[in-house]
Amino acid sequence: MKNKSFTIVVLAALIVGSCGLKPTRYYPEPAPSFEGSIALNEELVNSDTIGISGLLGPEDIIFDKQGNLYTGVHNEDFTDGKILKIDPEGNSEVFYEAGSWVAGLHFDQEDNLIALSHREGLISISPDKTVTVLAKTDETGKPFLIPNGLDIADNGMIYFSNTSESEVYSVKYGRKIIMEMRPLGGLHQYNPKTNQIKTLIRGSYFANGVVVSKDQKYLLMAETTKYRVLKYWLTGEKAGETEIFIDNLPGFPNGISIRENGSYWLGFSTKRNEALDKIHPKVGMKKLVYSLPEFMQPKADPFAMVLNISENGIILSSLFDTKGTMLQEAGSVKEYNGYLYLGGDLNPYITKYKL
Repeated sequence: MKNKSFTIVVLAALIVGSCGLKPTRYYPEPAPSFEGSIALNEELVNSDTIGISGLLGPEDIIFDKQGNLYTGVHNEDFTDGKILKIDPEGNSEVFYEAGSWVAGLHFDQEDNLIALSHREGLISISPDKTVTVLAKTDETGKPFLIPNGLDIADNGMIYFSNTSESEVYSVKYGRKIIMEMRPLGGLHQYNPKTNQIKTLIRGSYFANGVVVSKDQKYLLMAETTKYRVLKYWLTGEKAGETEIFIDNLPGFPNGISIRENGSYWLGFSTKRNEALDKIHPKVGMKKLVYSLPEFMQPKADPFAMVLNISENGIILSSLFDTKGTMLQEAGSVKEYNGYLYLGGDLNPYITKYKL
């Protein structure tokens, strides 16, 4: 009788858990093999580390004119965070007590640090640390609850992604977004001259890193759960149109940044998960898996990957730490003075790799 009661309780818990998920069918292409330009190596193991004051998740990395490094970090459960300023000698200080995770960072032409706060939205922090909230919602009133990737064009226009307008980020909610495969959030433009927000893409599949092209004609945005990067045209005959820049990537694309030659660095949270790809077309199976205890669900392998991609969407070269020896992931990537600076949502430090 006790065993029967226990079984009923377990089944009830699974049913309740599965009701929290409303997944769609997704048919991913077979993952590409790690060969050719993405042949595995262990280059990223040969990296130095930069401490982040015992915190986690250097999600974006930016440098000021004096060579100081800035990054957003958070506590273990993503409920608190701050922006750190780290000088060239590795000494760190708190630049901004954000009270939440801070993702995208970029300096504007007046040396204000433009940032994406999960608590405040799009904000501007002046050199004297005065904080101005630029935008918390889009033009229809939908909130920026997980603002993510950010870049600023030469004309001052600010472009950024928002992963979701439905819930604030947590590990459980992140898993829900991955399983459901529903379009959320999108890509947005903020005009600092008019203080107007404009939505460029409404509904994306885990909108993530954003970067403006060297010629300023288009921008790129990573769609993490679709294993691809989108191109949004800013000028020319295709202005306002969206197309796929690169598709069927070998992992979950996250941060993207530009090189002096106009090619891109694309960082990944981890490689593709075969079990996840197999259940994506099966709505019932996804609901069942989502209802299971966390330890029984598909896990992200410690696996750092960075790709150098041409302006034409061709993979030129790749860097890896396939066992997570130095990096559990390489979600953020920034080139500066001959080095790659790498971070990620769960990393306890920044790594510095000499090119």
